[in-house]
Amino acid sequence: MFDFVPDFFIYLLIMSAVTYLVRMLPLVLVRGKITNRYLRSFLYYVPYSVLSVMTFPAIFFSTGTLLSAVIGCAVALTLALLKRNLITVAACSAASVLVVELVMSYISKMI
Repeated sequence: MFDFVPDFFIYLLIMSAVTYLVRMLPLVLVRGKITNRYLRSFLYYVPYSVLSVMTFPAIFFSTGTLLSAVIGCAVALTLALLKRNLITVAACSAASVLVVELVMSYISKMI
């Protein structure tokens, strides 16, 4: 029943070593302050781009239908462009997805 346990700990050890190396190597290899303007601006935008790359596909695969995902994304983008706060954007986009999902399920039951 628990024959996977030794493999699990081996995988856990490898994953923790890789994670540690990825975080430790830049601290060891880069000793001084980075003075290159282009490299500094690149490193400034890396967290935003990584967060976008991880979040944006999840928007379209986290709902029941693609239509509700597209409408929720459109609502979120519109409210963000109108400079609304994060809670408003999240609540309105989630509410729009809920409404579209309920309407789609109601329509599918009627057909």
